[in-house]
Amino acid sequence: MKLDRKVALVTGGARSIGRGIALGLAREGADVAIVYVSHPEAAQETVKAIEGLGRRALAVKADVAKRGDVQAAVAEVEERLGPIEILVSNAGVQKRIFFLDLAEEDWDWIVDTNLKGCYLVGQAVAARMKARGRGKIINVSSEAAGFPAPRMSAYCVSKAGIAMLTKCMALELASHGIRVNALAPGLTRTDLNSKDLDDPEFYKLRVARIPLGRVMSPEDLVGAAVFLASPDSDSMTGQTLQVDGGRAIA
Repeated sequence: MKLDRKVALVTGGARSIGRGIALGLAREGADVAIVYVSHPEAAQETVKAIEGLGRRALAVKADVAKRGDVQAAVAEVEERLGPIEILVSNAGVQKRIFFLDLAEEDWDWIVDTNLKGCYLVGQAVAARMKARGRGKIINVSSEAAGFPAPRMSAYCVSKAGIAMLTKCMALELASHGIRVNALAPGLTRTDLNSKDLDDPEFYKLRVARIPLGRVMSPEDLVGAAVFLASPDSDSMTGQTLQVDGGRAIA
């Protein structure tokens, strides 16, 4: 197994993409902690699923946009599971709002969760990785980082920010043995967008832009995440892997 006995932390790991990646890492031998802010039942179900694969698991409630929560969560994970060697910053939110109706509190909620959370968790974990001289960080961006979408300005900006944050982190942390890359999913069915995808007109319009002609599932992202977490990607840093069904070339 490529990740045998390594400890991974996945934010937003209770559901959807985060859950899929957490289980994928566990199947490759990693012990996995997940951070969640809501849906505690889903978090515990994910923990049980990881344990069912024969790996240790832990769920920690924390708001990734709050430094105190982040510092406490990282400390708890390392105390109970051991040094974090893999971080997947996946926690994210979205809300479709026309730009002129976008309230400041909605902007702050989306950007703080998606982008500030990536910075706070990345900083907290990287400081510990630096002391050990190694680590893998995977920031989950989106195809939205490069394609503006109607009623999604705050989300698109936050994901574009993650793409640049990844490059900056990679540049500064490389000398400490820490590789930082991003994963940019295309249109993937999640709890956040399932209602949109159940609209036949919306579904048809979006799928028409994807060369492979289908919406992805969280499991479609696992291979890329395992690759970025494993020694196979040791010569990569500051890169973004587009897993988007070809959307970036359409």
